[in-house]
Amino acid sequence: MTDAFPSDYAEARADFLRAAEAAGARLRTYTLPGHRGPDGDELRVDTAYTGPADPEKLLVTVSGTHGIEGFCGSACQTGILLREGLARTAGPRTGVLLVHALNPYGFAYLRRVNEEEVDLNRNFVDHDDPPHNDAYDAVHATLVPPGSAAFSPSALVADLTALRDRLGPQTLQEAVTRGQYRHADGLFYGGLRPTWSRRVFEVVVAEQIADAAHVAYIDLHTGLGERGVGEPIFRGGRDADAHARARRWYGDALTASELGTSSSTPIVGNTATAVADGLGPVGRLTAITLEFGTLPGPEVLLALCADAWLHRHHTPAEAVRSELKQLIREAFCPADAAWREQVLRRAREVFGQALAGLADVKPGYAG
Repeated sequence: MTDAFPSDYAEARADFLRAAEAAGARLRTYTLPGHRGPDGDELRVDTAYTGPADPEKLLVTVSGTHGIEGFCGSACQTGILLREGLARTAGPRTGVLLVHALNPYGFAYLRRVNEEEVDLNRNFVDHDDPPHNDAYDAVHATLVPPGSAAFSPSALVADLTALRDRLGPQTLQEAVTRGQYRHADGLFYGGLRPTWSRRVFEVVVAEQIADAAHVAYIDLHTGLGERGVGEPIFRGGRDADAHARARRWYGDALTASELGTSSSTPIVGNTATAVADGLGPVGRLTAITLEFGTLPGPEVLLALCADAWLHRHHTPAEAVRSELKQLIREAFCPADAAWREQVLRRAREVFGQALAGLADVKPGYAG
């Protein structure tokens, strides 16, 4: 099954569309204006829906919010929900919606950020009054050193180690990953305005999600946590029972950033916000991020710093560019076959738990 993992964005999209058409899914496409992929082709977000025309319950999965992480998410959507047919096992009055490559630019160019250098999973905030992350200001110069010096992994590792020793690993992670809105060249930058992908997703929510009474939401990510372990991280709901409901569905594996039980510290502006805001007045949401660990945290952070450096310096030697791109790819989609099999096995389990949870929700029941 590891052949479900595509080699690039174009292959991922072609595989997804073929599998969706074979499954009889209803497709919609949104084309990114003004940008094309490395092969010259247009970049697109695609949605595929299977189920009744007016579902009461809905499983929504999203891949590629963080671009390059779409290799994993696309494989899970295409290989398990479509090719294996897990989507067809949904219960009565239940639909399955797959949002593929929400950040197609990052996917195509092997980046977590989008065409505006924005972290899409920090973009869903009120940009007239963005949250401030003063702690990031103190670490920005270490993560993104000024000047034009060559990228030195060993020097950066030494600087990051000193920073971690001074602040503590938890404080450093919170400062770096929470989301920031002041440093456009920095990491986890949430932007100044709603991005194209955010606007597209809000349209998807309004047209294909908002009318459902119960939504199980799974945003697929990589790069945090223990290698190969798919951690379901609670991302909220719209009612007081949402966390308890998620715990029933996903069991003791469920974690929560706000409770300090997750590999992820609290973040702002994630995609689940759009679903929570866009559901109808009686809609219920059970939202998680399904996060697959890859490399140890310091190595993933090094890859993020390498990406930021690489795209500030557009003319490094091809050997340097290739080496850094490989470092970045391994941080978010390892080539190891055992890791890929573990990912697919865990995704299959979690998708099944979500469908079972929806099946247990009684008609008209708000819990």
